[in-house]
Amino acid sequence: MKEGPDIAQIGALIGDPARANMLTALMAGRALTATELAEAGGITVQTASTHLAKLEAGGLLSQRKQGRHRYFTLADDAVGKLLEGIMGFAASRGHLRHQPGPKEPALRKARICYDHLAGDYGVRMLDSLIASGAISKVGEGLSLTSGGEDQLKAIGIDVSGLKSTRRPLCRSCLDWSERRAHLAGTLGQAMLANFFDKGWARRSENTRSILFTGEGERQFLTLFPVDG
Repeated sequence: MKEGPDIAQIGALIGDPARANMLTALMAGRALTATELAEAGGITVQTASTHLAKLEAGGLLSQRKQGRHRYFTLADDAVGKLLEGIMGFAASRGHLRHQPGPKEPALRKARICYDHLAGDYGVRMLDSLIASGAISKVGEGLSLTSGGEDQLKAIGIDVSGLKSTRRPLCRSCLDWSERRAHLAGTLGQAMLANFFDKGWARRSENTRSILFTGEGERQFLTLFPVDG
């Protein structure tokens, strides 16, 4: 008799191509309908509903009803972390789906990864925070320094509020396009939200790209000067 967690069940749920595509679509952080997820999965709405029921039963998705519609999201941060890890591992082993087109450069430059900034700009931000001493790195672990708290408060990040949550404050996340780490955790989420609030950047419609304004890009590059 086998004992311990059933990783085969989770692997089977994620391993189906249509379900994998739907889960990847939800990594953009938006709640999506079954119709939208069916399009992402390249399947019919009826088939998508069956897949979504399996994902929800497996603890990977949650749903809420609003009027006549049902909206689906990743169940929690743990699912986002799991998918980020798989995506990073797949990229590190060369398992990439390459579809060249105008969207690709924007995705590689800056994109949303569940709730934080990824891509070249995400890696640049973490490299700069480490170089300035705001974040210390020990092995694969990250921690915010006391000087870093002061630095981030100056740009409007409520660090004390972030510490009161159950999620990690700083977490390293392997970036699939850069093959290096970017910043996740509540701090990563707060940093991206701060950029949106300041009007420096916005989310692109129908993709995971993050588009910076001219002024936003200037401010970002000044604030985070380390490039690789």
